[in-house]
Amino acid sequence: MATGERQGDQGRTYEVRTFGCQMNVHDSERLSGLLEDAGYVKAGPEATADLVVFNTCAVRENADNKLYGTLGHLAPIKADRPGMQIAVGGCLAQKDRDTVVRKAPWVDVVFGTHNIGSLPVLLERARHNAEAQVEILESLDVFPSTLPAKRESAYAGWVSISVGCNNTCTFCIVPALRGKEVDRRPGDILAEVRALVDQGVLEVTLLGQNVNSYGVSFADAEEPRDRGAFAKLLRACGNIDGLERVRFTSPHPAEFTDDVIEAMAETPNICPQLHMPLQSGSDRVLKAMRRSYRKTKYLGIIEKVRAAMPHAAITTDIIVGFPGETEADFQETLDVVRQARFTSAYTFQYSKRPGTPAAEMGEQVPKAVVQERYDRLIALQEEISLDANRALIGTEVELLVADGAGKKNAATARMSGRARDGRLVHFRPGGTEESIRPGDVVTVAVTEAAPHHLIADSPITAHRRTAAGDAHERGVTPKTAPIGVGLGLPRLGAPAPEPVAAGCGTACGT
Repeated sequence: MATGERQGDQGRTYEVRTFGCQMNVHDSERLSGLLEDAGYVKAGPEATADLVVFNTCAVRENADNKLYGTLGHLAPIKADRPGMQIAVGGCLAQKDRDTVVRKAPWVDVVFGTHNIGSLPVLLERARHNAEAQVEILESLDVFPSTLPAKRESAYAGWVSISVGCNNTCTFCIVPALRGKEVDRRPGDILAEVRALVDQGVLEVTLLGQNVNSYGVSFADAEEPRDRGAFAKLLRACGNIDGLERVRFTSPHPAEFTDDVIEAMAETPNICPQLHMPLQSGSDRVLKAMRRSYRKTKYLGIIEKVRAAMPHAAITTDIIVGFPGETEADFQETLDVVRQARFTSAYTFQYSKRPGTPAAEMGEQVPKAVVQERYDRLIALQEEISLDANRALIGTEVELLVADGAGKKNAATARMSGRARDGRLVHFRPGGTEESIRPGDVVTVAVTEAAPHHLIADSPITAHRRTAAGDAHERGVTPKTAPIGVGLGLPRLGAPAPEPVAAGCGTACGT
């Protein structure tokens, strides 16, 4: 559809742009579901949307610069397009509040992490009043599961089991922006998982800021506190017919218990993959971070997981250059990496986050020192990752074929998929390329290895067409209805289309 072309009686078009973590990605699915319930239609890839929604992150470095730069690009487009609206939500909106409208007065709506369900009402109010609407709540007004969700994938889905966090890590601003932990009822979670599976989804990822504390802060006061609730939830997922893969992210080492390891090992559809944030291998730095575990406990968990699941892929997060980190502290981190032998690591150079205790600490490590340590850590981890991946050459892996570019590159015509342990595998479909769709399942033999992926150029040994693949081929993704008790948020009809300025020929891309 050409830029500026209307969709007539189908209603106003929308686009949601997401920055940040998996939680934000899932929140964006809720925003899309809300907008479609209100009569909006997703804009085509080359179209200028009538509504652009930014779901922002405040954790990443320069998150505000990225947002305001993008808003600046949209300003002249909006000026030439009467009726176009821009909304900003998420963590940065929760943190900056009125600053967004002050820096970008052409924004129509600013909403926070606690009231994403208010977006359609705020948009209508902004249109009616012809002025920006800013609504930032300090606590959750409705659990996100009570909102509809338009999913991004036909074969894999996110399911929140909790929102918020009770930890007080000195480098993290998330608790201040998403609030204290609130857990969903197990029955509501399982109902959402079943709703996804009924629409062909094969893989579900359970989401929470700290999934293994699930059960201590139920939103339903009648639901008894249960420290073993997460392990029970994993086992319950094993009883859902058609659910082939279950993942979860992220646990906290301080609260990771043996019953979770047992549930993972004994439940066939729980993937042999564990993302366990380390952050630092130095007990002194962990204490300064307010991470309530020490390296001995951490390594003990890794040892137990490997004993129960020898082939599990274990990944981690590591921060380099936290205030006060010495060379000796950093060497301890390298030592833990050598002992843990992570499959991969998400490594970050520490940067100040306004509003966090660490930002006010002395002994900020010079940038050049942080960079040099970071480079050494990357080199070590890539060596470990490559060794582990090379050990898989000659083995067979089952892949859930992934969406995206499809082919890795034109020269090799490879497609991509994820193994059960989460590894990315590029495979050559051979003469069956046209019949393999994202969402299908194939079995291949690994022929080559790199630090961040595997290659399978041998012939495919098995290919199973799935309902998810059928849905992807039709261009259909699941839409899940609200689950749980909501607050009766009003639904709006489709807003009346606004006239489009003649000659608008600029897309909303950046």
